[in-house]
Amino acid sequence: MAWDKYKTSLLEEKSKLEKELSLIATKNPEHPGEWDVKAPDMNPMVSDQSELADMFEELETQTGLEAQLEERLKHVNGALKRIEENKFGKCSVCGKEIEEKRLDANPFAETCMEHME
Repeated sequence: MAWDKYKTSLLEEKSKLEKELSLIATKNPEHPGEWDVKAPDMNPMVSDQSELADMFEELETQTGLEAQLEERLKHVNGALKRIEENKFGKCSVCGKEIEEKRLDANPFAETCMEHME
């Protein structure tokens, strides 16, 4: 089976995720593939308590979003690696082909429908 359509879709998703991540985080130079949330500029000496609370709430929101985007990006990168290694489309549990409808719905799926979590 040709995986070109999945590779194209995965590369588009990777680009989209990296763009979204770059808005709220920076790449961690010490740990390739990991991102760090950009901390808001704040001066606790001149900010009132409500401004500080708002900034901390925003940081918490961005941290949660960053974690979700980074996790999805890891799955996308894993699928792209499996394509390069000719392991894409095979269930990691039983080794059978992953159903095309499953891959259409989730191109970074690692298991067939029988073994999906």
